[in-house]
Amino acid sequence: MVKFPFSFYAVMVQEDYHRNNPYHNAVHAADVTQAMHCYLKEAKFAESVSPWDILVGLLAAATHDMDHPGVNQPFLIKTSHHLANLYKNTSVLENHHWRSAVCILHESKLFSHFSVEESYQIERQLGSLILATDISRQNEFLSQLQTRLDMSDLYLNDACHRHFMLQIALKCADISNPCRPWELSKQWSEKVSQEFFHQGDIERKYKLDISKLCDRHTETVANIQIGFITYVVKPLFVEWSRFTNSTLSQTMLGHLSLNNASWKGLLQGQTQSGEETDSVCREQD
Repeated sequence: MVKFPFSFYAVMVQEDYHRNNPYHNAVHAADVTQAMHCYLKEAKFAESVSPWDILVGLLAAATHDMDHPGVNQPFLIKTSHHLANLYKNTSVLENHHWRSAVCILHESKLFSHFSVEESYQIERQLGSLILATDISRQNEFLSQLQTRLDMSDLYLNDACHRHFMLQIALKCADISNPCRPWELSKQWSEKVSQEFFHQGDIERKYKLDISKLCDRHTETVANIQIGFITYVVKPLFVEWSRFTNSTLSQTMLGHLSLNNASWKGLLQGQTQSGEETDSVCREQD
């Protein structure tokens, strides 16, 4: 019998992340879990969330990318990967992360003392949270959040409303790197781009169409991050700040603005350098 089931569970979760992935690895999981912890402690949230909400939220954060293969859904679909076939090309990675999380819950016997109904509820809610991290559903969740805030239609004493905000919190935690100080944010940006470019290299090698953002010959870390911040991160965190109205959320938006300006500065420098190189080459010709 395992004396410390949580320790056993935590080790199993860590080992199910691929350490060779530059970005989607156990460190990313820990980073997201730390962010989720901070968001759950926001005053607007903390006064309403239950111990159950906190448990499910942190477990989802820790397991949201389990067994990530280091490639994205379009790659799995175009290569007819067994996971794409299994999940019918829909939220392929997120479904796999969820099922992997549930398997480890069972194997570790972490909640062996739970009733059948409690076990079912935690597995179902884990799935709902992890599936919400599918980036293709970004506009769906953002629109819902904007509407609820505009209409003052968020009642955190309602379990369904709290669960929706847990989904939003996890989505924020998952893409929070651009909201961290520059030196840390820049490292994460380089790691995710490294993973993208590795996928593009594989696609080029096997003469597949190169996925968006994955071509190292046409993309740069800077332009990837500027687009990501502009169209994905900032819209969500602006609404999150409306919800929390906290010092932390304002600080994150401040970092986000500074980081975006830094990437634009780097991109401008790269563009000018490229133009100077082209000019020299023309002169030599």
